Amino acid sequence: MSERSGIAVATIKYYLREGLLPPGERTSPNQASYGEEHLRRLRLVRAMIEVGGIPIATVGEVIAAIDSPEMSLFNVLGVAQDSLATAVPATRDAEWDRAYAAVCAEMDRRGWDINPSPQAIDTLTGVIVRFAQLGYDTWADDALPSYFDGARRVAEADVPAALSAGDRDDIIDAVVVHTVLGDTALAAIRRIAQAQVSLERLQNAD
Repeated sequence: MSERSGIAVATIKYYLREGLLPPGERTSPNQASYGEEHLRRLRLVRAMIEVGGIPIATVGEVIAAIDSPEMSLFNVLGVAQDSLATAVPATRDAEWDRAYAAVCAEMDRRGWDINPSPQAIDTLTGVIVRFAQLGYDTWADDALPSYFDGARRVAEADVPAALSAGDRDDIIDAVVVHTVLGDTALAAIRRIAQAQVSLERLQNAD
């Protein structure tokens, strides 16, 4: 499995000890056989830890959700996506309430359900609070609608691609990989676009 995945034996053994990979089929007292399901799980764990920077304990929670047959696919995907969220600490006060109301208003305007992603909503609320604390208290009014519109278009590309990946495990794997690498791609494209718009605006100003 190490040769096929390119991951060191010591790392794979560590993942096995942590319960992130299912045990292989014993072929002798000190050897085991590993199949395609192990490679798929190994790729998923690697994406969460090495690319997403998710702590081992959190990865374990995601794996536990994946391995829970009674949990619906939608709820498993929610656990996986929540594990990838970056928390933005903020005190829950009147400023938080205003920011939360702004997020809810944008979702209501689009007819979106607020329940599927409470952690992401809290993260976004914390971002708005932090913008206001840094002196950009109109960010939610000026930029938030465009962020929502752009995110919807990205999601319309992400979700069908993930859902067409194959069986339940393939879909979960695709969602994690698309989210981890897609976030990085989106940040890079945003910077490219910012540079282009800045160039155009500054050239016109001259």
